[in-house]
Amino acid sequence: MTRIQNLLSLIALLGAALCAQAAPYLPASGAQVIETLPRRGDPVQQELRRLRAQLNAQPNDVALAATLARRYIALGRSETDPRYLGYAQAALAPWWRQPAPPPEVRLLRATLLQSTHQFPAALADLQGVLAQEPKNAQAWLTLATVQTVQGDYANATSSCARLSALANELITVTCVAQVGAVTGRAAPSEKLLALTLERSGATKPELQVWVLTLLAEMAQRRDAATVAEARFQRALALDPHDSYLLGAYSDFLLEQKRPSRVEALLADQTRIDALLLRRALALQQQGKTAPLAADVAELAARFDAAMLRGDTVHQREQARFELLRRDTTKALALARKNWSIQKEPADIRIYLEAAVQARDREAAQPVLDWIAKHKTEDAAAARLVRQLGESA
Repeated sequence: MTRIQNLLSLIALLGAALCAQAAPYLPASGAQVIETLPRRGDPVQQELRRLRAQLNAQPNDVALAATLARRYIALGRSETDPRYLGYAQAALAPWWRQPAPPPEVRLLRATLLQSTHQFPAALADLQGVLAQEPKNAQAWLTLATVQTVQGDYANATSSCARLSALANELITVTCVAQVGAVTGRAAPSEKLLALTLERSGATKPELQVWVLTLLAEMAQRRDAATVAEARFQRALALDPHDSYLLGAYSDFLLEQKRPSRVEALLADQTRIDALLLRRALALQQQGKTAPLAADVAELAARFDAAMLRGDTVHQREQARFELLRRDTTKALALARKNWSIQKEPADIRIYLEAAVQARDREAAQPVLDWIAKHKTEDAAAARLVRQLGESA
């Protein structure tokens, strides 16, 4: 689960997590519940039906299509259901293949493209939007986030700076702090972001969850477990169902050797691949072989289906899965492929962990060089680097 997936929530703040679909599944009995569908009386679904009916009658209404697409994107993020992102693309169908569609459509297309790691196409769309609308805060934030995930820190910093006159202080500082936290300025970035959050007063819950999760991860990377726990708990109190938050907190708990808490936390979240993986890791830590075998079989089917579709979004999670299965060669290959696409702290850790398990320091050299170049501060990564040295 990546920060690019979490970007779907950031888009909602100024205006998405994807999970791979499983292989076809045969229920054990006719009484088994496979999925709970939205109730027809649900006000959100009623509003979506109304907008769809209007768009069917006026399929070339740009404003209407964009409104419906934004609603689908927000719902896809809140429900962690990738089908809504497909519905959003369908709403934009008349303009989807145009080289330069209207800016509002182009920005939404960029949002959907980046959610599947089609970064070059997404960046081209974002640059196109900003050429026409240089004061589009949403486009600058999306651009900065994609640049940060790709490790283009200089341009990400410039993009964040453009937000200062366009968005509120908390969003701007959060954007800048994300970059500073991974480029040798972790302590001042964390301090500034924490102070900005506390003095922001009444803030949208979604924005608070985003910032608190980032702050918790920053504390975790410096081994401040008590601080990280408190921040994760504050975020969970605001939104106990945020999938990125659940994944990040589960990783923290696994690092702290608290697998039973992870198992309980994710009991009803296993529809999401990244969270099912974390439950499997928790079961492994506890030595629960029977339920672990069932989760491994389900994850294998889901990742196989993703590979058949050519889906590269889940390579980080799949690398972790292969380490769980003790296939270090495959895990290292996946971690290397993932590294070519994105360079977040979690990508550093999985690459190093795979290299440690494979006893292959040479394979980890690109990451070691990156850490040295950007002065990466991450206690877990530092421990893995030391293990690599010991195994050399």
